[in-house]
Amino acid sequence: MGLTDASNGKEYVIFGRSNGAAFVDVSDPVSPRYLGNLPSFNGTSSAWRDIKVYNNHAYVGADSISTHGIQVFDLTRLRTVTTPQTFTADARYTGVGRSHTLAINEATGYLYAVGTNTCGGGVHMIDVRTPKSPQAAGCVSNDGYVHENQCVIYRGPDTTYSGREICFNYNTDTLTIVDVTNKAAPRQLSRTGYQGSAYTHQGWLTGDHRRLLMNDELDSNAGGTRTFIWDVADLDRPVNTGVHRSPTIQSTDHNHYIIGNRMFQAAYRGGLRILDISGIASNSLTEVGYFDIYPTSNDTGFNGAWNTYPFFASGTIAISGIEQGLILVRPTALARR
Repeated sequence: MGLTDASNGKEYVIFGRSNGAAFVDVSDPVSPRYLGNLPSFNGTSSAWRDIKVYNNHAYVGADSISTHGIQVFDLTRLRTVTTPQTFTADARYTGVGRSHTLAINEATGYLYAVGTNTCGGGVHMIDVRTPKSPQAAGCVSNDGYVHENQCVIYRGPDTTYSGREICFNYNTDTLTIVDVTNKAAPRQLSRTGYQGSAYTHQGWLTGDHRRLLMNDELDSNAGGTRTFIWDVADLDRPVNTGVHRSPTIQSTDHNHYIIGNRMFQAAYRGGLRILDISGIASNSLTEVGYFDIYPTSNDTGFNGAWNTYPFFASGTIAISGIEQGLILVRPTALARR
């Protein structure tokens, strides 16, 4: 996860690791500066940790720690750090114990925790509009376990839902779309499977909310890493229109994000892959760049690039390497159109 401090323009990476969340000033990516660590609650280790930011506060969850909750950290504290610190949390939300991933809708001030010990493993909704005092807001529990999700104020072509708060949930074998505008009464709009599903993992909407790209973490990847292309112009009836197969790697794919006509994908042993998605309407994606942090193999397996953060205005991209740690790169020839 990353943050740009609006008061001073500094860029920070918040880096999940087994024993906590590390804070790194990457304003000068050639000389990143480690600021310190927020230890796991009770010091317990977890291989999965997720962090999201809202209104200058970081929210830190961890999987496989039944009592962790969600730590709240005021990021303005980083402005005065001169030597590495061991930080303490400003608050902790205990409405959940473990959580696999978190999503934030900055437009509404709601945090969505998934893969928790609540809501049947579905979506646990939390009001963080008062950042240090999170409040439980509701559950989406009718479709079982959710692995990751993205929640937005919808502005796509389906006018029935214009201005509604919509979550796109990745439910291990389906894309499930839910209207969460009313947190007390969320409404499932559709639940759609697809051919070749093995473990529906994560996805991201295009800027116009017309299409969506999705990865499946455990599909065979025979013939190349696969990215599933969806037309979500009708939220009640989304359609998987095609599959992009990478001609260069057969790596297991993990998280990806879309900025303009670029998709930035963390592909485990394949490292960071950058795709031009300007041909998405005709199911055409083209790889235009990559940075391989695991050069010994481009095959399936759980090594290398776990996640990526491509949202810094400077163009710096953070790559989270399982064995490699934090890697910072900056594509110099790729405009994020």
